[in-house]
Amino acid sequence: MARQNTYGKRAKKSQAARLFAELPQSPLRKPQIEPASHDVEDLTSEFAKVHIEQTPQKLKSPLRNLDSKRFSDFNATLRSFVEEAKLNSPAPKRCLGAEIYTDSAEDSILSNHGDVEDNDNSENITVHDYEESLRILTWDDVCPAEDRIEKIAEASSAEVYRITNDHGTSIIKVVRLDSPIKAQTKTQVLSKLIDEQPHPVGDLDGELQISQWLADIPGFVIYKEQYIVQGKTTKKLLETHQKFQRKLKRQDPGRAQFYPSPSRYLDETKFLVVELGDAGTALEDWKSNTESQLWDIFFLVAIALARAEDLAMFEHRDLHEGNLCIRSISKERKRSIRSDGPYYGYSGLDITILDYGLSRAEDLEIDYAKPIFCDLEKDLSLFTSTHAHQCEVYRQMRSFLLRADRTCLPPDAHKTPYARGMNGTLSWDVYAPYTNVLWLAYLYKYLTDKFQGDDNDLANFQEKTKELWMYLDSNAAEDTPCFGSAAEVVCFAVEAGWISEAQLASSGTSILQQDETSL
Repeated sequence: MARQNTYGKRAKKSQAARLFAELPQSPLRKPQIEPASHDVEDLTSEFAKVHIEQTPQKLKSPLRNLDSKRFSDFNATLRSFVEEAKLNSPAPKRCLGAEIYTDSAEDSILSNHGDVEDNDNSENITVHDYEESLRILTWDDVCPAEDRIEKIAEASSAEVYRITNDHGTSIIKVVRLDSPIKAQTKTQVLSKLIDEQPHPVGDLDGELQISQWLADIPGFVIYKEQYIVQGKTTKKLLETHQKFQRKLKRQDPGRAQFYPSPSRYLDETKFLVVELGDAGTALEDWKSNTESQLWDIFFLVAIALARAEDLAMFEHRDLHEGNLCIRSISKERKRSIRSDGPYYGYSGLDITILDYGLSRAEDLEIDYAKPIFCDLEKDLSLFTSTHAHQCEVYRQMRSFLLRADRTCLPPDAHKTPYARGMNGTLSWDVYAPYTNVLWLAYLYKYLTDKFQGDDNDLANFQEKTKELWMYLDSNAAEDTPCFGSAAEVVCFAVEAGWISEAQLASSGTSILQQDETSL
């Protein structure tokens, strides 16, 4: 039987939905009205006044008081976008066992390497046969001498590199498998190197499934393929690893190194490598310098999350500056100061959201499907760590699941796994899209703190979005309303006139690739 959906949650309240009952009233919802008591004569009199029209009048919602019809229309706009994108996509290519074939026209950067054998014999491969089914390459195969390789990030369980050659540019996500590696040297021991633990090859199953669900939404990464890489490092890989570590030390002198140096790789050392489409420059390395970039980066992320909430009840749960990439796809245009139209859509930028290792999502095509999620209770160091600003957001997420409010518990309060909260034992399978709001608040603060443009541009953006920030800010006064999802953030922007409905309905590769007349 088909399930009736409301925006971002099922019609039947789940445990996650009950969590939100404790939140302050969202600024996008009307306050609840106490039912009035009437006797029969009063009701009869009222019914006599009812006039049935052939064409119902459209409800008009004032700003920040979004009625249910308006919110339903917004929901329909998001869903129609996703459906249209699916219809306009090429016929999906096959998915054979562990090897992922995307709908993208992009090919693997290794696809034309004649010396690499492609063992395409995985028609009946199961999840447990991953390692045996994948082709095995060397680091020389992945990055020959003529290619360029650059380490750009460290994800929740993997290192991330960018490789460029004559065939194009790809991002590779490198996960160490259970295999031998050289012991640490005395120098490495003294430097307090922490080796990231190896992972089973199936650890990325959930992330790959989520990426398939979100493939039609602009702003989410394109997967190309995956393979095993085995053996000793190359000189280029070692050099870019060392350069990246030096950069991290300059930025955060107290930060420990979590991933083994490639100098320790042996002939038997194995990695699972997932190849992704090029996403651009990590936000941590991007320099925002115009007001339009602030508008577009923030709301491109918010819109992508809102669509993913609707499509797959998605929460990213790890959306820091290393997991968001920026690239320029067209020339920036100047917004007229006399324009009363949107502020969004002028920068020419696009974004890509990376790394779903900690994410949560589920298949809404199947009734009562079990969600895919990462059980973050298995390693509470994520919540007790203080090495980076993003650690505060991890604690905010867990505190919310425990308390169902915006109070952030200190690191010492996160030492008991599976603690009991307001709604029983803490579990990360629940759908709590407020976590997306927490990461949007983190993004807003990061963008404004790191802005390198004109002070007047920053002041103008902050002044116009002052009320938005008030509802995003997790440190706001207890009686301050707050958003409950990324969808509500986008609704607020549409109601404020910052984003047009035409922009929201755009179904191009990027939401910014559209007719300028809609701006």
